Amino acid sequence: MGIAVSVRLDDEAQRALSMLEMSGLSRSEAIREAILSSAAALRRKQALHEEMAALEADESDRREMLEVAALMESLRAEG
Repeated sequence: MGIAVSVRLDDEAQRALSMLEMSGLSRSEAIREAILSSAAALRRKQALHEEMAALEADESDRREMLEVAALMESLRAEG
């Protein structure tokens, strides 16, 4: 069995919880699902930041990005 948590909800959070409950979830299921979804989104965001940092640290990749940007700019100037 999990731990019990007490939380105070503002009006917006209460409306969101009510919407989740109307979908058929129990209050506990809705709150657990929201917490897990939020944590998963944070993990995806962190992974994206790490991937971006790795790409920016790759000198050959940065050089290629600059070359592509210059090519795109030259094509825009021609048009």
